[in-house]
Amino acid sequence: MKANQEYKMKGMLIRNNELDVPLDWQSPGSSPNITLFSREVVDVNRADDELPLLLFLQGGPGGKSPRPMPDSIPWMVEALKTHRVILVDQRGTGRSSRIDSKLIATLSATDGRDYLLKFRADSIVADCEHLRKTIYGGRLFETLGQSYGGFITLAYLSHAPEGLAACYVTGGLAGLDASAQEVYQLTYQRLLEKNQDYYARYPEDAKTMAKIAQCLTSENVLLPDGDPLTLERFQSIGILIGMGPGIDQVHWLIDEAFAGSDKTRLSDVFLEQVMNMTSYYEGPLFAVIHESIYGRPNESTLWAAQQIRDQYNEFDPEHFPLMLTGEMIYPWMFEQIASLRPFAEAANALAEYQDYTPLYNLDQLAKNTVPVVAAVYHNDMYVPRELSLKTASQVANTHIWLTNSYEHDGVRQSPEVFCKLREMLLDQGGSLKS
Repeated sequence: MKANQEYKMKGMLIRNNELDVPLDWQSPGSSPNITLFSREVVDVNRADDELPLLLFLQGGPGGKSPRPMPDSIPWMVEALKTHRVILVDQRGTGRSSRIDSKLIATLSATDGRDYLLKFRADSIVADCEHLRKTIYGGRLFETLGQSYGGFITLAYLSHAPEGLAACYVTGGLAGLDASAQEVYQLTYQRLLEKNQDYYARYPEDAKTMAKIAQCLTSENVLLPDGDPLTLERFQSIGILIGMGPGIDQVHWLIDEAFAGSDKTRLSDVFLEQVMNMTSYYEGPLFAVIHESIYGRPNESTLWAAQQIRDQYNEFDPEHFPLMLTGEMIYPWMFEQIASLRPFAEAANALAEYQDYTPLYNLDQLAKNTVPVVAAVYHNDMYVPRELSLKTASQVANTHIWLTNSYEHDGVRQSPEVFCKLREMLLDQGGSLKS
C-alpha cells in the first residue's frame, strides 16, 4: 500500500488511495505488480458518518473514472447525499498503470496480446475486491455500473457476489451469451436509425457531409498531428450520435467544416476537432481490447465489426447521405491512427485469440440474491435493449426500468436516472447491508 493523500474541494472531502495488485490474478505469487488507483469522495459535512459505499464502475472498456466535479456530474450530486463514492481508475487507465504506446511497443505480438488479456472484467473485479478488503475492511460495496461498467457488474455478480450489497446498472446489461457478431448485427441496425434521426433533424447537413466526403476522397488531407484524414476515419465520429447531445455535437462540428466561403478547403478548427475525437490518445485501451469484451471460449472475434460492416451497403463511401459509424473498432484504425499503430500486432493477435475464460457464470446469476436495478434505454445504440432484456430475465433479483426518455448516457445527463434506480432499490428493500 502506498501513501494516501486527503484534501478538500468544493464541499467534498477526497481521499486518494494507491494499492499494488498483481498483473495476473491467476498467478499472483509469480506475477509482477501494477498500481490500482482510487478516490473516495464524501460530502465534507458527512465525512464522519457511517455511509454506504458506492463503487462507480466506469464505461469503456479502457475508461478512467470521472474526476470529482459534481456540479457537472448529476448522479454524483445525488449519490453524495447518501453515500461515500468510490472512483476507481480501472487497471490500464488514468493513474492505474496506464497502458500506452511506449509500453506495448516493447512487447511482441503474442506477449502484447497476453498482457492485454489481463485487463478484462474478471481482473477488474479482482482488483475491486482487493480494494474492498484492504481499504474498506471487507465492508460491502453498492455498485453503479455505466455501460461497460454494467458488464463488469455482471462479472462481479458471477464471481464475487459476496462483496456486493446492491447494484445499479445504466445502459449496461450485456448479452450473457451473445457473440461479437451478434452484438454488431443489432448495433448496426440501431446505428442506421440514429443516422436517420440525425438527417431528419438536420436535413441540410446531408449536402455538407457530401462536400466533406468529396474533399476527403479527392485529395490527401492531413490532421494537425500528421495523420491522414480518410473518409472512413471521418465516418467514425458517429460514435457520438447515440449520446444525448451527440447529434447536435456532430451538427455543430460540420457547421464549421469549411474555411469561410471556400467550400473546397477544410478548416483548421474542423480538422483539430476531428483529430481529437478520433485519435485515441486519451484511451488507446478502448480500441485495443474493445472486441475482446465479447470474447467467448473457443471462438475468435476476428474483427467482427468489420465483418458485419461489409454486409451493409449503406456505409459505402458513395452512399448518400453519408452514413456515420458508431462504437465499432476496425483493423484499418491500427494503420491510420498514430496512437494505435504500436498496438497493431497485439490487436491482430487478440482478434485471432480463442482461449477466453468465461466472464459470466450463468448458474450463479440465475440464483443471484443481490438486488439489481437497471435502466435499459429503448433506443440504446451501444448496448442493444434486446440483449439487455434477455439478460434481465436470466439474472435473478433484477428489476428494470425501460425508458425512451434518455439515450445511452442518461445517467450523465440527468439526476433522474440515479434517483429513479435508487427509489426502485429501496422499494425492493435493497441497500440494507454494509
